[in-house]
Amino acid sequence: MASAIIVFSHLRWDFVFQRPQHLLSRLARHYQIVVVEEPVYDAERTYLNTYSPAPNILVCQPHTPVNMPGFHDDHLPHLQKLLRQVVRDYPDHMAWFYTPMALPLLPELQPRLVVYDCMDELASFKNAPKQLLQRESALLKVADVVFTGGQSLYRSKRDRHPHVHCFPSSVDSAHFIQALDRTNSHPAHREIPGPRLGFFGVIDERFDVDLIGTLADAHPMWQIVLVGPVVKIDPASLPQRGNIHYLGQQPYESLPQFLAGWDVCLLPFAINESTRFISPTKTLEYMAAELPIVSTPVTDVASCYSDIVAIAGDADAFIAACEAALLAPPEEHARKVDGMRRVLAATSWDSTVAQMRTLLDTTPRRQDTAPPQADVETLAAADTTPNVNRLRQQDAHRYAKTAIIGAGPTGLSAAYHLGHDAVLLEKSDMVGGWCRSIRENGFTFDHAGHIMFSNDPYVLELYDILLGSNVHWQDREAWIYSKGVHTRYPFQGALHGLPPDVIKECIMGAVEARYGGGKSIPGAVAKVSDCCADGGVTLSASNVAALDKRGPANFEEFIYQVWGAGIAKHFAIPYNRKLWAVPLTEMETSWLGGRVPLPNLEEMISGALEPVPRPMGPNARFGYPLRGGFQALMSGFVPHIKGTIELNADVVSVSPRQHLITLADGRRYEYENLISTMPLPQLIRMIGDEAPDEVRQAAADLKHISVRCVNLGVARENITDKHWIYYPEDTIFHRIFVQGNASPECNPPGGFGITCEITYSPTWKPLPMSGQELIDRCIRDCVKVGMFREDDEIIVAGEVDMPYAYVVYDHARAKNVETIKSWLAMYDITLAGRYSEWEYYNSDHAFIAGKKAAEAVKWVEKKSAVAVE
Repeated sequence: MASAIIVFSHLRWDFVFQRPQHLLSRLARHYQIVVVEEPVYDAERTYLNTYSPAPNILVCQPHTPVNMPGFHDDHLPHLQKLLRQVVRDYPDHMAWFYTPMALPLLPELQPRLVVYDCMDELASFKNAPKQLLQRESALLKVADVVFTGGQSLYRSKRDRHPHVHCFPSSVDSAHFIQALDRTNSHPAHREIPGPRLGFFGVIDERFDVDLIGTLADAHPMWQIVLVGPVVKIDPASLPQRGNIHYLGQQPYESLPQFLAGWDVCLLPFAINESTRFISPTKTLEYMAAELPIVSTPVTDVASCYSDIVAIAGDADAFIAACEAALLAPPEEHARKVDGMRRVLAATSWDSTVAQMRTLLDTTPRRQDTAPPQADVETLAAADTTPNVNRLRQQDAHRYAKTAIIGAGPTGLSAAYHLGHDAVLLEKSDMVGGWCRSIRENGFTFDHAGHIMFSNDPYVLELYDILLGSNVHWQDREAWIYSKGVHTRYPFQGALHGLPPDVIKECIMGAVEARYGGGKSIPGAVAKVSDCCADGGVTLSASNVAALDKRGPANFEEFIYQVWGAGIAKHFAIPYNRKLWAVPLTEMETSWLGGRVPLPNLEEMISGALEPVPRPMGPNARFGYPLRGGFQALMSGFVPHIKGTIELNADVVSVSPRQHLITLADGRRYEYENLISTMPLPQLIRMIGDEAPDEVRQAAADLKHISVRCVNLGVARENITDKHWIYYPEDTIFHRIFVQGNASPECNPPGGFGITCEITYSPTWKPLPMSGQELIDRCIRDCVKVGMFREDDEIIVAGEVDMPYAYVVYDHARAKNVETIKSWLAMYDITLAGRYSEWEYYNSDHAFIAGKKAAEAVKWVEKKSAVAVE
């Protein structure tokens, strides 16, 4: 894998913040990024001006005495000399083109990969260089992989290159969702009354200036706010009206403030050759603000979002659509907002970059592995699967009696228990899934906190098989930090130390919950849960009673009914809102069991009067690998697996009808049986049009929560004796897993590691920040809650993102899952594990789920063998 990406761009980094900045700033987390911009005219000398707008990004502005636009031929001798200086510092690199005009500079590089990110049909733009089409054709011949910025561009390029991948512009939801605070309007609006109809972006030949003039004349009381630079057109040609406000280019950071002050968002593009292939980034950014959107019939907007965006073909229709948007009844607007949220939940710049990285890491150089041109044409005609790197026909298909997707705990367990020629496909470069560990500067960190515990004798035996003596057992120290003090977990049994009025409210609320007089209903004892509802501790079932006959309508109501208003107010409600990142009223309660623990008043009062002792019982002790982090437990499967493990095997397409899996690198596996442990929505997306509409809709409606972990290593030992702490109050994290106490081998000498866990949801609770800003916030909050000291030296800091972390039991979940499972069952696909079964599993449950999946496959094989005989 190359360590740097050298980018040739026709856009300035400090211009409008758009696709290149979004992609490259995220790729900079993994590569050094060097952006070579178009030359700047300097009459006297040739030199290179550089600056770093963000970590790992270097912007290079060549200055030459050639007064010509773009990467003109006359610039080349100057640019070649300057580029040699740059390349010398980045010997291991990829070349990334946004403009084909820079192609003559490629011989100065020795890239591992050549990438063409085609974000626009530049040849259709005003003042396009005459050589552009010719150079694009040449670039398509030498590029190893091509990305396109929208469906229209994809359709225009897919027949011109064997490795074209459609990556439409995405959205930074966490940034633009700030616009939902309508009180945070930009100060520029102070002198502009409402209603305001707004647009932000570049105002150039793609902008329909006549339409804006007609719109302003039709409703003089409407205020039209236009934010963005005017380029390539004469500003004097723009319509001038008292109700049209040109505010110029504004910082990317302030765009949500403009949205917060608008009533309707506009996409007033002219329909001409320059807009034929555009896919406006601002469409999704407008959606994040949940405002009405009116657009002219741009192909990529009309074809993808016509149920959300009002499409108007002429000026009269555009005006009428704006009128309807301003007068839309609440239920109509709510319907469109639901659609917007579904669109946003399915995309992000982070996920786009993750998919691009996979292709960057797996796509070979075409000159090294390219088949004869005839073979390329044959394969292109025979294979229309999108986003697949095609190989020679004779290498295309392999065979797997049983294919298993995902080498997390469930997939590893399934492969272990199958014991025959199964093929385990894992997209990462190591096994473990979300139970992987990473090691940095002597610290070991897991992907969120994991421990070993189970009531199942088989799982306990499995621990011994996989780890042997490499295990560390200890008594659990789980705590809660609230009201400025630490109390033992669970909250309701250890109130000592809290303010007296808090204790009083909690006990009185519990009395009302315990003796409220509700009638019981029959039902078997199911899983008993504590008030954290995260599976962290299993409670005794000795004090269990059935719910009120009506039962709680949702999880929030459940909390009040079971633990009372005091515990709900001071812990259960605020903590679970932080943890689940969705409104608790959106969650049903079947996952908590039909019967629940009622407060034991004697234990509550005792726990309020004096400190409670260490917890007792079988779940009061937990295990953890002594060496190697939780990864050691996952890696322990590998020597026992008799089948094949394929790492860096990213599944991009599944055909249930053909029993065929396609990988990103072009390999294909025909299978008899398939065990999938990947997230259910991802599986259905990879199946694509083979799945019926109702199945795809059910998958799209499944909800989940993501987790961002911030790993911190401090230059001080033994900073706490606790194993994990819950934080219901004002910290960005909901839990700290004290990684340094999981095993003494997790820390280097003189150091101590912790993991801060932050849940987020693009719809309900966007991640408020990321990168160094998030790390700094976690450090400040650790100081605030007493985990760190002000003078502590942080020697390791990093992030781990888990896009799928918790399954949300919303009210439609059961029906949606059943719809999907019923259809998949017809095609020899076995679903196993938390994300594939869409169930709330811990790692020990995952082991059992893998075992059951293997047994199900064996049963099918045995049945088939008998039928053959």
